[in-house]
Amino acid sequence: MITTAAPRPRRFGPLRDKYSRPYLMTAGLSMMGDNIEHVITYWVLWQTFHSPWLVGFQVISHWLPFLLLSVLFGGLAEKYDCRRIIQIAQGLFAFVSLGWGVLFLTGSLEMWSACVLLVLHGCAGALWGPAEQLMLHDFAEPRELPSAVRLNATFKSLGVLAGPVVGSVLLLLLGPTWGIFANIAFYLPMTLLMIRTPFTGHSRSGLVMRERISILDTPRVLRTVAGDTVLVGMIALAGLIAVCVGSSLTVSMPNFADALGAGDEGGLGYGLLLFANGIGGVVGGFLLEATGIIKADVKAAVVAAVMFGLTSLIVATTSHYGIAVAALVVGGVANLAATSVGQAIVQLRAPADQRGRVVGVYGMIGSGMRTGNGITLAGLGALVGVSGAVAVGGVGLMLGALVIAVLTGMQTARSRRA
Repeated sequence: MITTAAPRPRRFGPLRDKYSRPYLMTAGLSMMGDNIEHVITYWVLWQTFHSPWLVGFQVISHWLPFLLLSVLFGGLAEKYDCRRIIQIAQGLFAFVSLGWGVLFLTGSLEMWSACVLLVLHGCAGALWGPAEQLMLHDFAEPRELPSAVRLNATFKSLGVLAGPVVGSVLLLLLGPTWGIFANIAFYLPMTLLMIRTPFTGHSRSGLVMRERISILDTPRVLRTVAGDTVLVGMIALAGLIAVCVGSSLTVSMPNFADALGAGDEGGLGYGLLLFANGIGGVVGGFLLEATGIIKADVKAAVVAAVMFGLTSLIVATTSHYGIAVAALVVGGVANLAATSVGQAIVQLRAPADQRGRVVGVYGMIGSGMRTGNGITLAGLGALVGVSGAVAVGGVGLMLGALVIAVLTGMQTARSRRA
């Protein structure tokens, strides 16, 4: 009997497809707009209010909607045309930029109105997430889904990297008011693309949820997937990355720059640390796609998570600037690999009739739990300092990832024997 080997996924396959290629590029532009808004609005808010409380609320308002609403928004993505949901999300992003611009122009910015716009911005990101991932599942065949997820993360990392640069240029050339108005343009390409793409997020599966959507769906979805140890393990790993490291490297960078003797000289040393933290995800994504050395399995996700924890520990403890820069680059690669592999595994193993809500759970844990990272960073930072808190988080991520690997392996072996 002659068997035919399954065709290998194409390198950069999603970039060769006429539908997914513009989707990936416009996602990067939207993410750049997201970060441009942060650059401009955070600067204005600090100059206006000088409120540490508001700085903390900026972080909470960005991630808390993911924690509270991701499963609900995943249900919406299952039930309705994902193109329209993405358009609504992009429209909400643009509306928030418009709102900031009007407040800046009229000089009517107040604390309460700033908080409202910050929350709406966070809701736009949470609404975009599940629909975005279902569209990837629709564009790509199962064998190329890991590549699509990885490239999507890479282009969004590129947007995160370029956003502060473009935002600073807009702030310098146009000022905060007209700069934030100009930012609306970065949300238009994806909004317009959704008019002409034939994919709906359900085209490949043909499944559309008919049941009623509830904000209380999360416990039921968790019970449904509880029997799949691998799926639960990847969701737990995403939460572990979010709580232990999350955004702590970025917000702690001024502290690291001072500790490494790079806190002055026009901020160039500090800027290079930030750049190294971002460029790893971009370059790493393209290298991983070109080489194909990372497979969509639990081992790869765990190894990448352990490496991310290790590099975070090195950054927090080293006294050598060059070592810190190298660790940040490698950590960026490891972070992208761990999260993109985990996302791909979740999408491939999720029940077809609950994929949107399962992806929502993944977003709830993987993004929403970054709220908890801010709390742990603040608490541990008060006890052992900022660098010590990041080091503890790195060690916690390494140990936790290994525990998840052991438990997942034991349960998988037990299932095979049964």
